[in-house]
Amino acid sequence: MAKQSEAFTKKIEEGYPSEGSLFLGCGKFDGETFPEAKVQIPLSTLNRHGLIAGATGTGKTKTLQLLTEALSEEGVPVVLMDIKGDLSGLSAEGEGNDKIKERIKLLGVDWKPSAYPVEFLSISKEPGVRLRATVAEFGPILLSRILELNETQSSVVSLVFKYCDDLGLPVLDLKDFKKALQYINDEGKKELEKEYGTVSSQSVSIILRKLMDLESQGGEDFFGEPSFDVEDLLKTESKKGKISIVRLTDIQTKPRLFSTFMLSLLTEIYANFPEEGDLEKPKLVLFIDEAHLVFDEASSDLLKQLETMVRLIRSKGVGIIFCTQSPTDLPKEILGQLGLKVQHALRAFTANDRKAIKTASENYPETDFYDTKEVITELGIGEAFITALSTKGSPTPLVHTLLSPPKSRMGTLTEKELEDLIGSSDLVKKYETTLDRESAHEMLTKKMETIAEETEGAEEESGTKKPKSKRAQEKEGPSFVETLSKNPLAREVGRTVAKEVTRGLLGMLGVTPKRGSKRKKTGLFGF
Repeated sequence: MAKQSEAFTKKIEEGYPSEGSLFLGCGKFDGETFPEAKVQIPLSTLNRHGLIAGATGTGKTKTLQLLTEALSEEGVPVVLMDIKGDLSGLSAEGEGNDKIKERIKLLGVDWKPSAYPVEFLSISKEPGVRLRATVAEFGPILLSRILELNETQSSVVSLVFKYCDDLGLPVLDLKDFKKALQYINDEGKKELEKEYGTVSSQSVSIILRKLMDLESQGGEDFFGEPSFDVEDLLKTESKKGKISIVRLTDIQTKPRLFSTFMLSLLTEIYANFPEEGDLEKPKLVLFIDEAHLVFDEASSDLLKQLETMVRLIRSKGVGIIFCTQSPTDLPKEILGQLGLKVQHALRAFTANDRKAIKTASENYPETDFYDTKEVITELGIGEAFITALSTKGSPTPLVHTLLSPPKSRMGTLTEKELEDLIGSSDLVKKYETTLDRESAHEMLTKKMETIAEETEGAEEESGTKKPKSKRAQEKEGPSFVETLSKNPLAREVGRTVAKEVTRGLLGMLGVTPKRGSKRKKTGLFGF
């Protein structure tokens, strides 16, 4: 047994050199932790992407936190997709306890509480730096894929972009794009046919319905100005990389908006960052928590686009680390591109679970020290199988690792702490005011009004103007009720009378009306 232990520690020491690496923990073999078997990930290989996987409650979030801290300490900016809302503690120092003391003793390392520079971002109405993009920045190809349009419908979208570009009509938000669609389908139909060809009204109707679906998931708040500058993700503070936490706690019911945001962010980064080649450390690392949300609702075209972006973006010095429950949550085309793999425990409750465990085990390098399929179900909380890429590009040895505890707070910030941090942000002030300059919506509205006035004048001159229907005549002037309803005093009297009548009716029925109840209101960049 002693010889096996020596062989194990020697294998790990040779496979995970310390120079230019991030320390994650120490290797375990036959139930014992070996402090000399340090598991350290080469910093220069983290643009080859990665995966953190494991069942609920096995420590994935803490591993994500640990990796983020290590990157920040090396001056590497990080972007975190915080869907569960439990990563805000990175901005506050952690607190030692008996469990942490016991673990660092086993690891034989020093542990000092530390806080990290954090910026909170949002793609919805949650407080934080507003992330926006214009429709024009998305471009026709990306927008069509997000809306899952067929070839004919996509050609209509391209035509709208071409038409607006030729006429100098800025398409900034969804109302601009919808107005352009409505114009080419109505008043501008003849004008369009002369220069660009005919457009099917049915295709326009389908695109409008798809836009309404995107709006219902929050797209209306996302599209617009000012656009977010991805260079603002590359900040450092006191030599530590800035950690940008995108608050997405309300996104689980909006998968299309989430995949829209993710694809647009990756596309904008790829379009704006220069080619970097091989770097000593990545320029930026993105962590995508609950990664299955990106892929579950994505069409085949969108998946291809994501696969392409994941493959290409590493040449820009950018790494992506997906965090999810099972490796099978990711398409095999993307899974095959991931260099770093951190596998927490998987649970075998069902036949599908056992199948997923078998598949996951086959994705890791062969080892003489573990029965991977068996140990993967026995890993404790804060333990994981780890393999990465060496600086030569070959897989490092698979090692059962006891992970180091994070140095920042493992809980969340209080509301007051969060408010103070967001309130002191310069980036929040930079992006907080929505711009609504004159764009396609306003310009086409004026054009449509002009066309309507010219048509009406021509009809009057030629005597071909059709008489207005009785309904239209009635609408010309406000009725007595409409006039009355615009009077503030009349409205107040009306509300009072209505309340008293309602109370009287409910009283006769023996029902006591509830008081004080309120109805809740309901309410990214490109080729």
